[in-house]
Amino acid sequence: MSSPDAALMDDVLALTEALIARPSVSPEDGGCQGLLVERLERAGFAVERMRFGPVDNFWAEHAGGDGTAPRLVFAGHTDVVPPGPLADWDSPPFQPTRRDGYLYGRGAADMKSSLAAMVAAAERFVAAHPDHLGALAFLVTSDEEDVAVDGTRRVVEALVDRGERLDYCVVGEPSSSACLGDVVRVGRRGSLNGVAKVKGVQGHVAYPDQAVNPIHAAARALRNLVEVRWDDGDDDFPPTSFQISNINAGTGATNVVPGELECRFNFRFNPTQTPEGLQAAVADAFAAADADCELEWRLSGLPFITRGGELIDAVRDAIEAVTGTRTATSTSGGTSDGRFIAPTGAEVVEIGPVNATIHKRNERVAVADLAPLAAIYERVMTKLLI
Repeated sequence: MSSPDAALMDDVLALTEALIARPSVSPEDGGCQGLLVERLERAGFAVERMRFGPVDNFWAEHAGGDGTAPRLVFAGHTDVVPPGPLADWDSPPFQPTRRDGYLYGRGAADMKSSLAAMVAAAERFVAAHPDHLGALAFLVTSDEEDVAVDGTRRVVEALVDRGERLDYCVVGEPSSSACLGDVVRVGRRGSLNGVAKVKGVQGHVAYPDQAVNPIHAAARALRNLVEVRWDDGDDDFPPTSFQISNINAGTGATNVVPGELECRFNFRFNPTQTPEGLQAAVADAFAAADADCELEWRLSGLPFITRGGELIDAVRDAIEAVTGTRTATSTSGGTSDGRFIAPTGAEVVEIGPVNATIHKRNERVAVADLAPLAAIYERVMTKLLI
């Protein structure tokens, strides 16, 4: 187990604080990418800003070799989720605050500390190995926490259209559970969002024969869907999950049968399921409940997984060398932009800080983890590009 130097810790800490201090609620970047671009350009990276719609993105590359060597991409996002009520925070969410060995602020763990560690690692790597064989690249977006339409998805499409090859990709999502590096993500479940609009006939609650209650019909359908055991998962993925996220109906009066209901729900599904099969099951459930229902669907991403390969080996070895931990692999958690990168054929692994406080009030990252995270990233670069 190695001990990263104090200068590296100070560097990553200062850059993380500078990023947190720039409010960047999705899809706003807040000037974060400008900080990263400035550092990367000074290190010799060629940077291409790629703005799509309201979203800032950039692609940066430090070329190496003759074009046949592999390309290693570090991917991340500068946008964050809203902080929620400011009174719930012990310190302002966009005022980076050190306290009790932690750095607090929105984005501290998800994922401004990862971005800072990536950039610091890249600077050290290219300074030590200016003639490295493989290409080192960055893909950074400000549209990961929102609808994820004009961010990584669009950048990857543009790169593929012009024939760019992505061999390995490290995504800086906060993968760790109890301590840095104890878990890395090697895949994610698919995400399918649905909206059910159930129509009824509005009327007086005292005359149910003259009304059709959409809540009753929807309740029958939803009860059946909630009770379904969709599958048992497999060695790599947990079981498919169906969750209702919102139901709206009624006029606010207690004596009125509503005329319509809207229900929003989500499937997190593994490769044993297909979006088409899940959509059909939902339609059948509402039909069986005699619900007059219209369904709308949005597929956020298909499941993906990297099973073995040089990238996983490099990440495992780097984590063990820096922290002494032998990491475990997982496909749990929400979606990530890895879902847009994996279909290119790239090996994709997510490694970042502890995720216990992400999207919560008082989000934080351990200061002591910042330099080791950068050291892990640098070791992966060295393993794959030298």
